[in-house]
Amino acid sequence: MRKTAELCLIFLIPALLLSGCGGGAAPERAEVPLAPAAEVIEETPVPEEQAEEDVSFTPYEAPAFLDAEFHEDLAEGDGNVLLDLSAVSEGYVAVSASSDARLKFQVLTDEDTYNYDLPSDGTPAVFPLTCGDGEYRFRIMENIEDSKYAELYSASCEVTMEGEFQPFLRPSAYVPYSESSDCVKKAAELAAEVPDALGVVGAVFDYVCANVTYDTEKAANVQSGYVPDPDETLDSGRGICFDYAALAAAMLRSQGIPAKMIFGYVSPDDLYHAWNMFYTEESGWVTVSYEVGGDSWNRLDLTFSANGADGTFIGDGGNYADIYTY
Repeated sequence: MRKTAELCLIFLIPALLLSGCGGGAAPERAEVPLAPAAEVIEETPVPEEQAEEDVSFTPYEAPAFLDAEFHEDLAEGDGNVLLDLSAVSEGYVAVSASSDARLKFQVLTDEDTYNYDLPSDGTPAVFPLTCGDGEYRFRIMENIEDSKYAELYSASCEVTMEGEFQPFLRPSAYVPYSESSDCVKKAAELAAEVPDALGVVGAVFDYVCANVTYDTEKAANVQSGYVPDPDETLDSGRGICFDYAALAAAMLRSQGIPAKMIFGYVSPDDLYHAWNMFYTEESGWVTVSYEVGGDSWNRLDLTFSANGADGTFIGDGGNYADIYTY
């Protein structure tokens, strides 16, 4: 479905800003008949703000919040490992494991392998099934020496999801949030001021660009295994590309808008980078170099946009090489 463009993205330094394009005309005044002489009834002027108000505006209404949980009573395991496969149709798997050594969790399909750090203190963790329907294998691995790992437990499962967007509408290890998170509350506030999902994307884009600055010191010192906290990014107003992407994904997902977090490389400098893709059935959002299409995934790079990068970094997306999707 496509409709008349309602939003456009205007490129300014130092940031990209969304603004409304166009608006409804003021309603015509009805003529008021005059009373008998000396009793002329004057028409009450209509305030300009009221005349221009779109009385048909209805705030965006987000669907029910979708969570991701560890169900210990439904988990299978061996010793100190519990693997919960009860929600694979909802696009995720959950794990709890305990060990004195470092742990890894592997998600494998015929074409892809994802390796995650797994808490070793028994804290449950949720991981998305981003490769779609098909046969998955899951492995909990324990460090035995240097970078060598031995398998503690494994299981296979045929996955058929309730819908292709399921993994991208819920929290997970790299996009952690809950219904009570500050970033979710802020997203709901922004959504209440716009009429549709496309407006929510624009409002989130605007807000993050205006309120989060790239943290060069953090980027220079970030450690392997770092996991973002969207609320901390929101509170501090600083972050690296991982933080930008996790915050945007959390805010959009919480409002029922499918959002991916992508890791990959961006030319011409082959930067290893994180960005977002979002999905909308609407169309009409125009960026510097490309139009956001309906019924399709569209690229959203807040790191570059919020920090004044040249528009050619974003371009038509041809300079992005997707490697991992979360």
